[in-house]
Amino acid sequence: MFADLDKDQFARVLNNATSIELESGQTLFEQGMPARAFFLLLEGSVKLTRLSPDGNEKVIDLIHPGQTFAEAVIFNGGPGFPVNAVVLSPSHLVSIDAAAYLDVLYDSPKACLDIMARISQRLHWLVNEVDRLTLHNATYRLVSYLLDQTAGASDESCDVCLSAPKHVIASRLSIKPETLSRTLKRLSDSGLVEIQKDHVVLKEIGALKKLIQLETDHFPCTDKKNTLAVEIH
Repeated sequence: MFADLDKDQFARVLNNATSIELESGQTLFEQGMPARAFFLLLEGSVKLTRLSPDGNEKVIDLIHPGQTFAEAVIFNGGPGFPVNAVVLSPSHLVSIDAAAYLDVLYDSPKACLDIMARISQRLHWLVNEVDRLTLHNATYRLVSYLLDQTAGASDESCDVCLSAPKHVIASRLSIKPETLSRTLKRLSDSGLVEIQKDHVVLKEIGALKKLIQLETDHFPCTDKKNTLAVEIH
């Protein structure tokens, strides 16, 4: 969002930015509220949600440090936010005025191309996410989610911090909390992961990657000692 801005342009953006600190459980914005800013998360975690007609909460996305969100308000003319944003842990954010950022984009073709590329990438991600949540089972969804947190890790092992409660992650993956717990236990019993309170140690990243590549109901994978067959439900 900022890489192609020169110093003066970046300063203009910062002049229209506000630092925000929120505690766990506080709401950043609600669905339908006027949307005049987008946000950069520096510390903490945020969930984006919608409410169903019967009042049930559906987690649309989980935001981690370094991510921006609600960028669509830059171009959509200010309709209300389509989701709620609720803080999951003490968080530090930056609110960036959408109109001011758009003014800067008028002066920076490179920045315009950058934001267009980001929106295109986001669209492709959403298409893949619809595929993941509608065409694949719980194990596929959970393993994919865990692997998404391991960018740059080797194919050996990685410690993944669960930045949200398990019931929130379950909602994000469109599965029931008890299904998430059973799936984690199955992966743990198979030796692929180790569960440690709010952490999950991925013990065989290479095997987990192979697991989600297979299209059948049984995903055979091999660890260092023996062959594992993980039954998917």
